[in-house]
Amino acid sequence: MWENDQCGVSRDVAHAASAEPAGLLFDIQRYSLHDGPGIRTTVFFKGCPLSCWWCHNPEGQSPKPNLMFFENRCLDCGNCIPVCPHGAVVRLDGAIHTTSACEVCGTCADACPGGARRVAGRSMTVSEVMREIERDLIFWDESGGGVTFSGGEPLAQPRFLASLLDACREKSIHTVVETCGLAKKDVLLELSEKVGLFLYDLKILDPTKHKKYTGVPNDPILANLEALAQRNKPVVVRFPIIPGINDDSENIRQMVALLSRLQLRRIHLLPYHQTGTEKYKRLGLGFRLDDVEAPPPSLVATIAHEFERAGFNVKVGG
Repeated sequence: MWENDQCGVSRDVAHAASAEPAGLLFDIQRYSLHDGPGIRTTVFFKGCPLSCWWCHNPEGQSPKPNLMFFENRCLDCGNCIPVCPHGAVVRLDGAIHTTSACEVCGTCADACPGGARRVAGRSMTVSEVMREIERDLIFWDESGGGVTFSGGEPLAQPRFLASLLDACREKSIHTVVETCGLAKKDVLLELSEKVGLFLYDLKILDPTKHKKYTGVPNDPILANLEALAQRNKPVVVRFPIIPGINDDSENIRQMVALLSRLQLRRIHLLPYHQTGTEKYKRLGLGFRLDDVEAPPPSLVATIAHEFERAGFNVKVGG
């Protein structure tokens, strides 16, 4: 959405001085069909407490803006080199590089005629976000859709999220929050009074494996899920199927048992795909699942059958 629309310093200072809540987003996606019921507008929050090996939105992990470089768009013109106020863009061995001196100010992106440089992360106020999402009202009215707050992790910016949820309620806009579940329980439960539906990611039940592949323990995630279930909040569990990591029969068995106990009977199975891997290169990050391919349809069908046999309403895909 924001090819070269950067979060400049003056803009951030103005937002900080304003009484209106502001937050950091990295995208607003229109006409989304996989982030909740109907046609939806998905607002992507910046920052996530997890670092899942398979994350397909790595630009959403850091709570600060990131510079992304699209090599295929680079014209090798060198316009970015002299404009950088920090001397962070240099030519070495005939190629243009960005050094650690980069402060992600966005000046190089503004000067790039090919759109090869983009800052992922823009500060916006609640009013600014609402103006963007209200453009899609006609689509929601006809499809039963609304707004989905995703990320990153929306619960990592609770004040901003709460204000957006309130603004949506005033406009009778249906809201979905897609979450990894890692947040303070009191914050989650307070926000849950404003949320139309939670899409709750549940990845690995074994605590050791969970910490290895996501960087965090799963105890608070499971406790928060139970807290939502006890209060009969609307929750759809999302299970990303990652071959060799969480597709084993023991993980499936434990998940069926847990969700059955919590009486959470709706689950979306999300087969792993590699569509986000190019983002790691654009961010200058390594990707740890290069050799992992999408799970075969037969495996997905087997997992779906296990949940269906236990009485779950199963959907494959978002």
